[in-house]
Amino acid sequence: MNNFHKRLFAIIVVAAAFSSSAYAQSYTVSGNVSASSNAVRNASIIFTDNGNPTLKYTAVTDSMGNFLIGSITSVNNGTNVPSSFKLQQNYPNPFSSATSIPYELDKQSDVKVTIYDILGRKVQEFSVGFQSAGAHGIVWNGRDNFGKRVAAGVYIYRLQAGGEAQARKLVFGLGGENAPISFSGLIPSRSSEIQYEKPATPAGETFTVQIQNTDSTFPAITPQQFNNVTVQSDTTLDYSVTAPAPVMVYFDSTQQIIRGFGAANIVTWRPDMTPAEIQTAFGTGPGQLGLSIMRLRIPPDSTQFGINIPSAKAAETLGVTVIASPWTPPAWMKTNDNIVGGSLDTNNYAAFAAFLNSFADTMANNGAPMYAISVQNEPDANVTYESCYWTGAQFLNFMRNNAPAVGTPIIMPESESFTHSFSDPTLNDSLAASHLTIVGGHLYGTSPSPYPLALSKGKELWMTEYLVTDTTWNAVMGTAQSINDCMADQMSAYIWWYIIRFYGPINESGVVMKRGYVMSQYSKFVRPGSYRVAATANPLPGVYLTAYKNGSKVVVVVISTNSSSSRLTFDVEGGSASSFTPYVTSTTKNCAQGISIPVTGGGFAASLDASSVTTFVSN
Repeated sequence: MNNFHKRLFAIIVVAAAFSSSAYAQSYTVSGNVSASSNAVRNASIIFTDNGNPTLKYTAVTDSMGNFLIGSITSVNNGTNVPSSFKLQQNYPNPFSSATSIPYELDKQSDVKVTIYDILGRKVQEFSVGFQSAGAHGIVWNGRDNFGKRVAAGVYIYRLQAGGEAQARKLVFGLGGENAPISFSGLIPSRSSEIQYEKPATPAGETFTVQIQNTDSTFPAITPQQFNNVTVQSDTTLDYSVTAPAPVMVYFDSTQQIIRGFGAANIVTWRPDMTPAEIQTAFGTGPGQLGLSIMRLRIPPDSTQFGINIPSAKAAETLGVTVIASPWTPPAWMKTNDNIVGGSLDTNNYAAFAAFLNSFADTMANNGAPMYAISVQNEPDANVTYESCYWTGAQFLNFMRNNAPAVGTPIIMPESESFTHSFSDPTLNDSLAASHLTIVGGHLYGTSPSPYPLALSKGKELWMTEYLVTDTTWNAVMGTAQSINDCMADQMSAYIWWYIIRFYGPINESGVVMKRGYVMSQYSKFVRPGSYRVAATANPLPGVYLTAYKNGSKVVVVVISTNSSSSRLTFDVEGGSASSFTPYVTSTTKNCAQGISIPVTGGGFAASLDASSVTTFVSN
């Protein structure tokens, strides 16, 4: 018999002394919850009486996986209504993560449970609402009304129902997460037992037992239900539950470098960004998005190059990477002498390279140097605005013979559907490939997919444009899924279309949109120079994940498309984080910071809100 059960046996003996009348018999239920032979701590245990489902008995497992329900009392008095209004002692007490607070109502009442600190200040309030006569309970997780974990100490919990009220003391935060619950000195009595009056059933009572996650359960478990559980005497019930395989994050398994996340600022087609909008888009403070890439349009008229300078220069001062794409060469360089359609005349390839170089020089000379320049935006787009058609062979010709004259790193081909046939010829030619830095593409009419040839040639993959005008939450979550898939397919950058637009990250009034907050779940925390690391990509149905490192910092971004909350256990292999702080965007939250989660034995467990994006940042 282990120490826990020795202490429990002592309690049972004392409790039996108060349960010897001809009309009553008290049962004490204890046990242990484990998953794969590992203790499950801070799991919720609920016994529901099959004969009267209004009677529920609750407990929370301690750090060793043990639970105790003080007394289930069967009384032969012909009624199942408690004889009095009664607030019971919480269990466990002291506690460090969660505790159950049981109470009894002798009549239907409007119920409120309030937690106060020792100075009488309100900490947390549970407005339960109307409940029928019977046994009930709540679980408190040691947090205040704002979700912040309270300080260790003595607290008062008060039950108010109708015109009656009772209060008791509890102790939070003593003993530590791994300390077993101590019963030393506890003398049970009728006032401290959890007693529920019920008709006697000679064959024993039957219950439905539910074991669920709380927001501090570790490891996370699959909620399970056990039916027709019989309790007819002091009973020990051990349960083995299923814990989903932990999410594995391999800190030392480095994948692609991350250059950043951004969007386009197309001056003349849209008004230029204001200084306030630039701070909102590229700043990393509260309410800001932390975007790190700005994409510009190269006008076909060189006299308009300067319109890009103010916002590009301001972005550069914030450490933003600035790139640019031409929608068309100047009309005189093209086969149709028009900025719409046509192709670049082969005889003007050198002139076009000089034109791009002139743009790069203009920007650099005015404090806004280009990180890279594209050869052509969407060479396969059949549109009625600025455009120019290219083939894979034409790109090869330009990249072999003229790309070095541009004077900056080159992006190509920026196909509207990331069509590989435009870039394959260049990649398969050693000289042309040596002049190429970034293989860029768009996602219209397609989904992200691997590009092994580009990676084998040492080229970075960038998604340089995408948009949907739908602003519903499902569409916004689709943007999160798109970013996740691009990162999983080895892309180094993700760039949305307009920064300022009603369907973009920020609307025309300067208000951050839900799409912006979802993008910020990546852009604020996965900073340029980070590396993606290997991790479990799809740990649960409807849950998708990518992980990153920057120095010793680990960032894990998890998308949950499910309609209910779920809980995951994470195992960080090779990292040394002591805790992780979650940030959540959902229908009700905007990159909201949560409570820091400690790492124990290299792992931690955390809950995911329904339909949300959660970013866990190591401390």
